[in-house]
Amino acid sequence: MDSSLKGTLHKRGLRMTPQRQLVLDAVRELGHATPEQVCTRVQATAPAVNITTVYRTLDLLEGLGVVRHAHLGHGAPTYSEHRHRHVHLVCHRCGRVDEAPAELLSGVAERTLTDLGFHLDATHVALSGTCADCAADETGEQHGTQHGSTQHDTQHGDAAPATPGVAKGDR
Repeated sequence: MDSSLKGTLHKRGLRMTPQRQLVLDAVRELGHATPEQVCTRVQATAPAVNITTVYRTLDLLEGLGVVRHAHLGHGAPTYSEHRHRHVHLVCHRCGRVDEAPAELLSGVAERTLTDLGFHLDATHVALSGTCADCAADETGEQHGTQHGSTQHDTQHGDAAPATPGVAKGDR
């Protein structure tokens, strides 16, 4: 059991429940995960835990500064441990999500602070663009060659077919 979290909860008049521990463990194990993915992982151990409990627990853990969320495109946000700090790069063609050091945007952060008085949290958003593989595919398509369409999961090192039956040039 996470003793520091247990102490933090106790100071707020709350207790560390098995469900809260399971949700935190799932976030840690998955790295980046939507509430639905966290729920699936938790239900493998505790089938009675429902999605509402997962959402409430993620909200509580985020309020305590234990986890943070980021928007990686359309759909539900993804959650990770708070110390998991980086910029997300999302390919708008294949959906691949890569990570880059948060320092990549330090110049932008300095400008927004200096010019606008705005403190940028670059780890909360995703930058959209074209990944290296899709950019290479685009170059190949322009020269008459086509590569198969794959969606990359950099967290697990898997490549799975992107939208079945749709070639990259059709999207």
